[in-house]
Formats: sequence, structure tokens, C-alpha cells
Amino acid sequence: MSDRSPGSRHATGMKTRRSVLGDAHVDRAIANQTPFDEDFQTLIVESAWGTVWADDSLTKRERSLVTIALLAGLGHHEELAMHVRASANTGASARDIREALLHVAIYAGVPAANTAFKIARETLAANGRMGEVEEMRKPADLDQGGQS
Repeated sequence: MSDRSPGSRHATGMKTRRSVLGDAHVDRAIANQTPFDEDFQTLIVESAWGTVWADDSLTKRERSLVTIALLAGLGHHEELAMHVRASANTGASARDIREALLHVAIYAGVPAANTAFKIARETLAANGRMGEVEEMRKPADLDQGGQS
């Protein structure tokens, strides 16, 4: 039987995970952890958060956008919504998310991007970030009362 107890990257991973996803999300994940998924949670904390996200080769904003694009392209909708919510903690703006999803349309397909835009729009709205979306209107759009 192998020893799968949390390793040296666990503390770093928890700190990074909390900074990106927020304390409430991480506390819920810990509270919902069972013996069945305990090793899986350790794997996520140490590999995703303690290794990949903790590395400073990319900023948290850049990692957030890469993650959003990958999740959208792969159709992982719950995780996509979670990372759109988390973008408030990583510095990724609504405009950044829109640009990442435009790439998804070209490289992963319009249907994947269509669904991702819907999820992102709903998630941004639910988290009080529609002001960022409204700021994206072009000046010409405003002159015409939002009609194009």
C-alpha cells in the first residue's frame, strides 16, 4: 500500500487554491471531502494548485484565461463557471474572458464557444460583474442607443 499522505506541495497548493477560488469554495470542498475522494483531493491540491498554478512562469490572470479556454473547449461547464467566478481573484476581466472564448470559437468550435459565452455571461451577471460587460460597448453603440 502506497503512502498518499499530503506532501510538501500541499501547503503551497492550499494557499494558491484559496487565493484563486476563494476561502468559501475551498472550505466547502474540504467539508464535502470523503474517504472515497480524499486521495483525489490531495492530488488536485498538490498537482494543479501546488505545482502548476503556483509556478510563476505565467501570471494567475494568464493561467485563468488558459484554464477558461480549455474548460470551454472541452465542454466542462461546471468547472468553466467556477473559473469564470474565480477570474475576479486572478485579474482576468470580462473583456479578457470574451477574447479567450473567441479563440475557443476558432480553435475548438462555435458550439463549444456558444455554450461557454452563455455560461460566462450568466456567471458574470450572478457575480455582479455586468458593469465590466457594459463597459465593453463601443462609443458608436452608445450613440445609437445600443442598437447596431
